[in-house]
Amino acid sequence: METGPATADTQPTRLRRIAGALRTTFGLVVDLALPQLCASCREPVGDAGLCPACWAKLSFIAPPYCERLGIPFTYDPGPGILSMEAIADPPAYHRARAAVRYDDVARTLVHAFKYGDRLDLAPTMGRWMATAGQPLLREADALVAVPLHWRRQWARRFNQSALLAEVIAKISAVPVSYRALKRVKATPQQVGLSQSARAQNVQGAFRVPPDGKAEVAGRRLILIDDVLTSGATMDACARALLRAGATQVDALVFARVVAGVRNPI
Repeated sequence: METGPATADTQPTRLRRIAGALRTTFGLVVDLALPQLCASCREPVGDAGLCPACWAKLSFIAPPYCERLGIPFTYDPGPGILSMEAIADPPAYHRARAAVRYDDVARTLVHAFKYGDRLDLAPTMGRWMATAGQPLLREADALVAVPLHWRRQWARRFNQSALLAEVIAKISAVPVSYRALKRVKATPQQVGLSQSARAQNVQGAFRVPPDGKAEVAGRRLILIDDVLTSGATMDACARALLRAGATQVDALVFARVVAGVRNPI
């Protein structure tokens, strides 16, 4: 039987199929011509971002750790034990969790993601963060990405913390609050500064804008960032959110600096 002319309903379907076939073919050509490379050692890999050798060197953070700061302990002292740092200088945020230690492999991943346009690493990094932050995510009302000043974001073209927050939001079903926090002060880079200088550098740098107060007041929030070093940036962000009425602020990062061996107090 002779078929009639394509209807308005079948034409878009055919176009979508053709477009899908072209995308698949183009993707195969790109994968063959430009295979994925390990973000650390540049060896060819699949979709994981790391080759097996570099994966083995990545140091994931798991219990036992300080209940407040998430700093790993050398042995399990029991629940609720705090580190010396948490007792001596408690932060404004309630708890901090990180997926991995900030070692050589983690540093390479962060730099490739943030400065090398390896945005393809965001899903993997965000997935590891979501796993590390499960207890925090179960209690949270919203995620808040640590914001960049508009000039730095314009130069970089994206906010790495926001990309990680979006990945975590899809996994956890905890929404991202985009208006909750704003960076109002263009601060120099924190790299190379002492702990006290870092704290002074970000003083007054963050503010909850008027149109974001409704997304903060009375809510439990999780700050999202790529690296936690001294905690000064997270502390400044948490203080701004708490002043605006947040009931609790936690911190979740991809990597955190862990100096030396930690024993519980």
